[in-house]
Amino acid sequence: MKDISIRIVEPLDETLHQLIQLLDEELLERYPSEEVHGLDFTDPGITDTVFIVAFSGDEPVGCGAIRPLDAQYTELKRFFVHKGSRKRGIAAAMLSFLENEAQLRGFAGIRLETGPEQPESLKFYEKHGYVFIGKFGEYVDYELSMCYEKRFGA
Repeated sequence: MKDISIRIVEPLDETLHQLIQLLDEELLERYPSEEVHGLDFTDPGITDTVFIVAFSGDEPVGCGAIRPLDAQYTELKRFFVHKGSRKRGIAAAMLSFLENEAQLRGFAGIRLETGPEQPESLKFYEKHGYVFIGKFGEYVDYELSMCYEKRFGA
């Protein structure tokens, strides 16, 4: 893990968008397109979202983001580790980084949406203290959405 670095990047960062493209391709292999929930990069509020890219040496291997939902919660979005770099602790390092950022910004917890076709994600989030909750926000009407949250200090 010592060769892993994580950097906050701007919303229009080219490397970030290359990783998001890989994430979308993988999600579209598992879900119908209407069940894939991205981010609107043309939304002026996109600048409130914190984006990260993880590197192994100089190679980009993962990405993620947190975007504010309300005064208490931020949402984990676009969380992805390249297939060839999984099982090396990169996702855990990225999650820890984003949780720390959320706490520094005064949030009480993080919420997220995933789905049943990503059993590895469900296990990962549960292992890291996330608990299953009812669907929230834009996910309420989506059959395959599964939502989780982690409250800090709880």
